[in-house]
Amino acid sequence: MIDDGLVDLVGHVDVAPAQHVLPFPAGTVGTRTGPVLSAADSMTITLHGRGAHGSMPQAAVDPVVLAASIVMRLQGIVAREVALGDTAVVTVGSIQAGTKTFDESVRSTVLDAIERIVRAECEASRCPRDPEFELYDRYPLTDNDAATTDRVAQAFTDHFGDAAITLPQQSASEDFSDLPRAFGVPSSYWGIGGIDPDTYRAAEDAGRVADDIPVNHSAAFAPVLQPTLTTGTEALVVAATAWLGHRG
Repeated sequence: MIDDGLVDLVGHVDVAPAQHVLPFPAGTVGTRTGPVLSAADSMTITLHGRGAHGSMPQAAVDPVVLAASIVMRLQGIVAREVALGDTAVVTVGSIQAGTKTFDESVRSTVLDAIERIVRAECEASRCPRDPEFELYDRYPLTDNDAATTDRVAQAFTDHFGDAAITLPQQSASEDFSDLPRAFGVPSSYWGIGGIDPDTYRAAEDAGRVADDIPVNHSAAFAPVLQPTLTTGTEALVVAATAWLGHRG
């Protein structure tokens, strides 16, 4: 939409709000200032080996062994190269490396480390060609503006009372932040709960939230219609009302 001229089409805006359903009790609304969703990068890594017969391994550069070595070494990035107070996740599958972090400097550290480790392992294995790296599906950090979010959070507290909660940081990623960046305006992103409250409470009492409550994009994630729909509608109206007629 931005590439197709959304900014020129819409014109001036004051603020960019957004909401998303999350695996919390339905009826709750949560937000927080600062980083709320992680930045993420997906990377395709192409390794070049050399084929040979299984009985003559000395003539080959085995990409399977090489890939296994890389996977093991990549696990050390978060454990040994990211500070304890920072958050990052490196996930490997089919030799795809995806990264999630709440800090742009950590993001650069992780991506640089991935490339450094892969190149070093390829050199150690005497690969006939250098590895190739392609970044795709890149998502910016969702970083809630403090003043904007404080205003929205106060409006939520006034309207929802105890159902207005502080949203924990989510290791999920979104392209929503591309919009406020394109418009040059502050933004606030919040979540509404979609899990049946009794189901969530039972899982919480049993200490089984991580086991029994499905998360977004799980095949079992199915938000209950109510009070999810009503809460989401009210949250959008309440957040907008906090800005309409109030400038500065």
